[in-house]
Amino acid sequence: MSKELSASKQTSTIYKWWIGILLALFLIGGYYIFERLFVGLTTTNLSSITPWGAWIAFYIFFVGLSAGSFLLSSLIFVFDMKEFDKLGKMALFTAIISMIVALTFVLMDLGRPERAFSALFHWNVTSILAWEMRFYVVYITLLVVELYIAMRGDLVNLRGHDSIKGKVARLLTFKKSEVTEETEKRDNRWLKRLGIIGIPIAILGVHGGTGAIFAVVNARATWNSGLFPIIFVVSAVVSGTALLMAMYIIKQRVTKQPVDLPMISNLAKIMIAFLLIDLGLQFYEYLVGVYSLEDNQLQGLATMVGSAYSWSFWGVQMFLGAVVPIFLMFWKRTKESINMILLSSILVIIGIIAVRFNIVVPAQIVPLFEGFPAGDYFPTFKEWMVSIGIGSMGLLLYTAGEYLLPIDDGIEGTKGT
Repeated sequence: MSKELSASKQTSTIYKWWIGILLALFLIGGYYIFERLFVGLTTTNLSSITPWGAWIAFYIFFVGLSAGSFLLSSLIFVFDMKEFDKLGKMALFTAIISMIVALTFVLMDLGRPERAFSALFHWNVTSILAWEMRFYVVYITLLVVELYIAMRGDLVNLRGHDSIKGKVARLLTFKKSEVTEETEKRDNRWLKRLGIIGIPIAILGVHGGTGAIFAVVNARATWNSGLFPIIFVVSAVVSGTALLMAMYIIKQRVTKQPVDLPMISNLAKIMIAFLLIDLGLQFYEYLVGVYSLEDNQLQGLATMVGSAYSWSFWGVQMFLGAVVPIFLMFWKRTKESINMILLSSILVIIGIIAVRFNIVVPAQIVPLFEGFPAGDYFPTFKEWMVSIGIGSMGLLLYTAGEYLLPIDDGIEGTKGT
């Protein structure tokens, strides 16, 4: 009993430190967020030559995390892969928070943030962006509804509790709500229906659509490809799976709970399988670009793999984000190690962030026309601080959600090493 009490106190201390650090980072980043909103984009290294930078890279990264997390939840609710069942609500909530963070990054990037909803109010049916915003609204609404249905049984069971979760549960449920075999079957049917509706929205509309925003830019040869939206979707599955694995393992370790090794091993296999597919798609994307012999294509690829920006491609995207995780997950001594699976998932996340930067920045360095100046971009200190502030906001929202809602109730390990 004393060991359990000691572990509980240790967890409480870690939790307080976690909240304190996040609040400090959010407040520091918040100062730079307000400065950017009042001063404008002069706080950045963005220009008319390179109008998209770190915030757009983070935007597409977090949209990918959202789509990938949602698609993982679909394995549970649509395809009945019960071995991942304990991650279902976590995946849905992560998808919601990731979209909030992604759209906040876009807000920071807009020269006139107050016009953020113009594309919604004034619909140009030929605009990819206008369609994308409508997909986002439908997608986020679907996520919220699906999460509520997934939590409904737990919320009803919590109604009689005096805890903060019990009070929230009473606000979110009707007095006569009950959990029966019939209501559970009904909830499962609706989760499957919403999941089926959400899959094409997530693939074609949300992250595929985000890739299409880049793919239709004819002026940038390295973006202008029909394969681009597909690469976005595949890498979304990679990053979403890696994020949920890392979150689950860290949470279990911090709370002194056993880790379900068979489950995370299967997730690791899914992550690596889609990572290999992603690498194959990227290879053909680069191969076709080289064989096109178009100056802009060749210059764009050369900028990514052979310029001052190439450290991000070779060092982070390819080595840390691909070679090391693949090696760790194929080597017999490390593929069943929880610590190595955690390391691999974190490295994959870092690698996908590099992928997003390598998509956004190098393509804009190449002059649009002969004689035009070349682009030159690296995020300023203030851009990094804004990014840290927004990231901290997302983590605070997720932590608050876990505290107030039954997001991870019932998560427990079965086997661990």
